[in-house]
Amino acid sequence: MSGSGTSTTPGWAVRKVTVIGCGLIGTSVGLALRRAGVRVALADRDPRAVETAARRGAGVPLAGEAALGVGGPLAGEAPLRAGGLLSVGGPLAGEAALSTGGPLDAGGPLSGEAPWGQGPADVVVIATPPSTVVPVLRWAQERGLGVLYTDVASVKARLLAGAEAAGCDLASFVPGHPMAGRESSGPAAASADLFEGRAWAVCHHPALSPQAVRAVTTLVSTCGARVVPMEAEAHDRAAAAVSHAPHVVSSSLAARFAGSGEAALILAGRGLLDVTRVAGGPSGLWRDILEHNAEPVADVLEAVADDLSSVVAALRSGDPARLRALTDVLGAGNAGRSRIVRSWPGTAGDPHGRRETAATG
Repeated sequence: MSGSGTSTTPGWAVRKVTVIGCGLIGTSVGLALRRAGVRVALADRDPRAVETAARRGAGVPLAGEAALGVGGPLAGEAPLRAGGLLSVGGPLAGEAALSTGGPLDAGGPLSGEAPWGQGPADVVVIATPPSTVVPVLRWAQERGLGVLYTDVASVKARLLAGAEAAGCDLASFVPGHPMAGRESSGPAAASADLFEGRAWAVCHHPALSPQAVRAVTTLVSTCGARVVPMEAEAHDRAAAAVSHAPHVVSSSLAARFAGSGEAALILAGRGLLDVTRVAGGPSGLWRDILEHNAEPVADVLEAVADDLSSVVAALRSGDPARLRALTDVLGAGNAGRSRIVRSWPGTAGDPHGRRETAATG
């Protein structure tokens, strides 16, 4: 998409965005917004991630003076840096300065523009792991980094409850989750096209104003994604079914080969590669995701385990009557796969033409 950062949704424009977290998703958000002419500031507790994202054109480092680590939401971790340190004195103290040695050179992402400008961002995108979203949200709100806030974590109900318990301003927080990603992680793997045609859940809650929802909807549309309004609990059940439980199943199968001999791998074909593709995701992040959506994931895995148990029992029995369980499970799998294919953009007959990537969780 292209443009000057003006809204595709009547009544709102998103011109300035701060992205906190320069991994795959955060950097891809920056790249997509920059392509549309939106001004983007970047922050991450790893200054190397900020540098990589900035060099790739995702935005400019957020300037300031105070660390997010010591005494902040990531206490005990390396400070969440913006190439320099985030500000205590105001949302963008020292705004004119960039913390990577000065403004980006000609041809950089914001060449010819002022590095940022006065005042808070229109939207702050929190692209950090689930366990850090609430403390980062509270920290950012206390410092007035933005007018509105959203996140990209793949769990919603627990984060929303945690934000309320932590005293965050829920009226300015619009929970979100883009269903996009790939096996590789980090800013080097990011792409401006990552969200094209993909579903992006925007979760409503009673404290939200229509204006806040419209603003985040504008941001999502600017990134090229399809807005999917959902309640937080419904989102988490759906994410458990289409992303979280499949990741566990994929990992469990892939684990069978962690210490296997070479003979089996010599025969491995595309089927095994496809089934285990998402098992390459970062294990620490995925543990965080699964812990934050424990009950819905457990429900899905319990149903899968029941099917597998019936197959195991039938195979071990050798009884032709019990072996009908194989037909039942495989037949249900055929039916389910057909529904997935029909609904998935990029497959035959689909108008959107999206290509498949690993879900973010």
